[in-house]
Amino acid sequence: MKKRIGVLLSGRGSNFEALAESVAAGRIPNAEIALVVSNRENAPGIEKARARGIEARVIPSKGLEREVYDKLVVAALREKSVDLVCLAGYMRLLSPYFVKTFPNRILNIHPSLLPAFPGLEPQRQALEHGAKFSGCTVHFVDENLDAGPIILQAVVPIEDRDTPETLAERILREEHRIYSEAVKLVLEGRCRIEGRRVLVAR
Repeated sequence: MKKRIGVLLSGRGSNFEALAESVAAGRIPNAEIALVVSNRENAPGIEKARARGIEARVIPSKGLEREVYDKLVVAALREKSVDLVCLAGYMRLLSPYFVKTFPNRILNIHPSLLPAFPGLEPQRQALEHGAKFSGCTVHFVDENLDAGPIILQAVVPIEDRDTPETLAERILREEHRIYSEAVKLVLEGRCRIEGRRVLVAR
């Protein structure tokens, strides 16, 4: 029985594409992407999913309270018997209801070395702070912004000539690599949470 992944996105869907490629190539074995959901009708990631033959739905969030909206998304994920939820550029904070429905079964990727530079524009934050290294983090999702237990991180050195755009481009390559690796570890049951630490069985 294949493990079923649900992907939530709001934009171009590059991390979704990386996950889809990894599933297709067997780097995430015994898995399938069962559903892609976007809160934005014009999200390019939706068309990319449909082009791959993956079911994709737009559930507009405008004007809805967070929990009301999340109940609609959760219902769609449950309908497809999703085992793991992956946020891929999903620009909404999940409600406690959503998090409780999928305990330790929601992952996010963030383009900084958390807990440094959470939230929006982390590459710009890193440059303005004068950091020498940035990178990306895959973490379990809780009710707080970019705050759940960390599964994997990758370090990207910051160069003197970097702009937020050039740094983001280099970080994105690492995002694509470690997100697939983290999804594989979680689906294989190799991650155990102790306090705030995620212990990975090798």
